Amino acid sequence: MSVDLGNMSLKELKALQSQVARAIEGFEERKKKEALAAVEETAKSLGFSLNELVGAAPVRSRAPAKPKYANPANRAETWTGRGRKPRWMEAALKSGKSLEDLLI
Repeated sequence: MSVDLGNMSLKELKALQSQVARAIEGFEERKKKEALAAVEETAKSLGFSLNELVGAAPVRSRAPAKPKYANPANRAETWTGRGRKPRWMEAALKSGKSLEDLLI
């Protein structure tokens, strides 16, 4: 395939550059998937999982935390007790309420 770059405008060159970058990205992604599938198949044929061979811990998904606290002004606003305190929680604590007062 021959492309005459000398006769292309800047806009056309940038569009071509973008297309080439996407094509390269797609190609590399396909090759990685093919290689991973081949390695997994080889490991499986030998009686192992890929995670066992590379020492990776199995991926565990954590169940979403259940809310522990609710905003007394709007019960739809809840907080699990993890992470940063929501503004309504900060305001309630400053106004003299305790965490026990806000339990669900």
